Amino acid sequence: MKHIVIIGNGISGITAARHIRKRAGHKITVISGESDYFFSRTALMYVYMGHMKWDHLKPYEDWFWEKNNINLVNAWVNEIDFKQKKLNFSLGQSGMFYDELVIATGSVYNKFGWEGQDLKGVQGLVSKQDLIELEKNTAYTKKAVIVGGGLIGVELAEMLRTRNIEVTFLVREQAFWNNVLPLPEARMITEHIRSHGVDLRINTQLDKILPDEHGRVKAIITKDGEKIDCELVGLCAGVRPNIDFLKDSELETDYGVLVNEFFETNVPNVYAIGDCAQQRKAIGLRKPVEAVWYTGRIMGETLAETLTGNRTAYQPGNWFNSAKFFDIEYQTYGWVWANPRPGEQHFYWQHKTELKAITISYDTESMKFLGINTFGIRMRQEVFDLWLNEERKIDYVLENLRHANFDPEFYDTHEAEIFNTFKSNLQEA
Repeated sequence: MKHIVIIGNGISGITAARHIRKRAGHKITVISGESDYFFSRTALMYVYMGHMKWDHLKPYEDWFWEKNNINLVNAWVNEIDFKQKKLNFSLGQSGMFYDELVIATGSVYNKFGWEGQDLKGVQGLVSKQDLIELEKNTAYTKKAVIVGGGLIGVELAEMLRTRNIEVTFLVREQAFWNNVLPLPEARMITEHIRSHGVDLRINTQLDKILPDEHGRVKAIITKDGEKIDCELVGLCAGVRPNIDFLKDSELETDYGVLVNEFFETNVPNVYAIGDCAQQRKAIGLRKPVEAVWYTGRIMGETLAETLTGNRTAYQPGNWFNSAKFFDIEYQTYGWVWANPRPGEQHFYWQHKTELKAITISYDTESMKFLGINTFGIRMRQEVFDLWLNEERKIDYVLENLRHANFDPEFYDTHEAEIFNTFKSNLQEA
């Protein structure tokens, strides 16, 4: 019986552990210094806002791990001896030997060398420790500045506004998340965020963070020279793989731990999955590093097959993702690029009074459906997945959108308008 050790108890590592146990009786140890038990990271914000308690974040009861013979160790790994197959822990804890090792250490928030980025009151929001720090930092905070226009930034803005903290949100693009969303969508979301009392500044970048006499943040300076007073700075300009402890080892790394399609590294019997893994050869149009919950889950399931005797390549299928911008639900299926690529055309429809919108991407030559973004309209993933696999035409998708929608009455009201708007746009193109 071999000993499989997994570093990291996020969605990737825990999914791998669960599926290994379903398939085999190997000894499994999961190591994490962040928390005793696996928790839902995407729900951290709801603890801060008072909608949930810490115990509500655990998808499994505490007895689940012992019953399934998955050993949990609360520790930080600070060094790996790959020749001896041994992990060394911080804080003087005894080391641990492994037969096969899975690195699933997730992400940390980005710092870009800003002056003052390590002051008290300056932080990101990725881990449980970050949320605990946020509770302390906002106990007496009246004004906050958030840097970076991504999903974590808008979550932090929503969290702070529930405590009536004034929020200034610095976004370097010409609209919120415009590096991901096409401009009409990004502008709609920009105005929606502002409607919730957030001072969202576009085309604005952080220059430096100023300290008070106690080494705590008191203000920031923008690249334009504007001074903004604050007691908290949220660094939300993306995340990066959490692999600093591996940088001087024999393990090959770039932005993340380099792996092939089987999640194998250059070191025998060592694998990497989740946010910290970087595909040597990108799969389709996907990024080499995918910091997304559902891909982490697929990676864990896939690697479990390999570790239990069925060597299996990573096949994530069609791209999809979802998020919330305050009270607007966002879903995306397939590919809708912020700036259309050659041969790609976007059709955009927005409701006249409600916060509902659709962008559909298609190929102008073949008229093949490429992808869709929806806002305020809940769609069925399995339907779009089927249409993408069948390479359906844009006309077919528009005529059958009701079958993909959870609210058929919406399309009873707006289907004709959406289809006619598309036809009109097509004639003008």
